[in-house]
Amino acid sequence: MECPFQKLFPSQLRRDDIFFMSHAYNEAIDAYKENEIPVGAVMVHGNRVIASAHNRVAALKDPTAHAEILVITQAAQKIGDWRLNETKLYVTKEPCPMCSGAAIMSRIGEVIYGFCDPKMGCLGGAISLLVLPEINHRPVIKTDILRDECYALMRHFFETRRSNGNVNDH
Repeated sequence: MECPFQKLFPSQLRRDDIFFMSHAYNEAIDAYKENEIPVGAVMVHGNRVIASAHNRVAALKDPTAHAEILVITQAAQKIGDWRLNETKLYVTKEPCPMCSGAAIMSRIGEVIYGFCDPKMGCLGGAISLLVLPEINHRPVIKTDILRDECYALMRHFFETRRSNGNVNDH
């Protein structure tokens, strides 16, 4: 029997997409608190979180310090291989061109994201890199896991910044 509170209260007893996306969402909250664009990511291998990160672009003054890039690097170091075929990447927002490319190049088995990005998403939102005919890897894609929560956090972040006059910061 499905527990009606499963979505609200992820459990260690049921390590499903909601459970792992909740971890990514918590990373996004950490980014928000650090005044970073609130994107969080976790990498799962064998039903276990092996890496977690959130955006650190401003803190590190590094345009490549996206949550996905940071978590891919951590996971590769943890596994000891750049090929991440047996992993799942959970990320609160659809990956941008750089992060979508990194997910493909690192051969991540599955990419699960919270909400689509119609401006910069490259796994189905604005465009999909997976339609390239000569691409050598196509991860499985799942969307809309905790979509409303992930989107609300992002929307609130930018609404707050605009109301404070920080329109061009990010």
